[in-house]
Amino acid sequence: MPTDFLQLAGKTVLVAGVANKKSVAWHIARLLTEADCRVIYSVRSEARREQIQKLAGPDATVLVCDVEHDEEVERLCAEVAADCERTGQRLAGLVHSIAFADYDSVDGEKGGLKPFHETTKRAFLRTFSISCYSLVALANGLKDSLADDASVVAISISTTEMASENYGYMAPIKAALDSSLVFLAKSFSQFSRVRFNGVAPGLLKTSASAGIPGYVDSYLFAEKATLREEAVKTEEAAAAAVFLLSPRSSGMNAQRLVVDAGMRTNYFDADIVRAVVDRG
Repeated sequence: MPTDFLQLAGKTVLVAGVANKKSVAWHIARLLTEADCRVIYSVRSEARREQIQKLAGPDATVLVCDVEHDEEVERLCAEVAADCERTGQRLAGLVHSIAFADYDSVDGEKGGLKPFHETTKRAFLRTFSISCYSLVALANGLKDSLADDASVVAISISTTEMASENYGYMAPIKAALDSSLVFLAKSFSQFSRVRFNGVAPGLLKTSASAGIPGYVDSYLFAEKATLREEAVKTEEAAAAAVFLLSPRSSGMNAQRLVVDAGMRTNYFDADIVRAVVDRG
């Protein structure tokens, strides 16, 4: 007889940042659905809502929220609160899978990227607002809709200490996201048992990553650098997120769960070193 190992059946989770069927958020939502967990989807625009509604089915709850605008965040939180009141069930979890880098505004050319020290204030602050502060805003706005033992999971990156030039100022933003998880965990501990953790995957093949200048080359290198010489799959990152959402991870709080197939241990792999030496 099958058992509900994840203990998510019958619960409700809000997944914010669903873009398309390649996104981490979508894979998380699908795994939650398979676990008999109800998913509330949050997307950026009405056009995206129509797209996700087709993927999720006509009965799915798909809400629109562009987190760059405070009034839309407030509306989303009000809609979720109304849903909780209607169903008599608070959120068991929140997934924050929202990231946007305003690369184009750095030098005025699509795909162009200036050195980090030339990052514009406008680009940096806009990216921070959407990709990091939105977590704080959503957590605060949804605090009364979250169950006392709810789990909040944000999607980060495997390392923010490696200066990947083509990733530009997004890594410092993700570092701020990681730190925000810790501070939110401490802040919420004053009145609840809500947990805040992050999934930190290596390079993934998603639609969002395709917009990063030079990403394909970095992806191919990362694949070679993993211990298995196979890139991390989006499904693997999603599975880690679902574990963190579940009561099975109840002992984890203010943590980053790295999912990189061992890449961070393997930069001096003999084949990689030989390729550089032979080229030189």
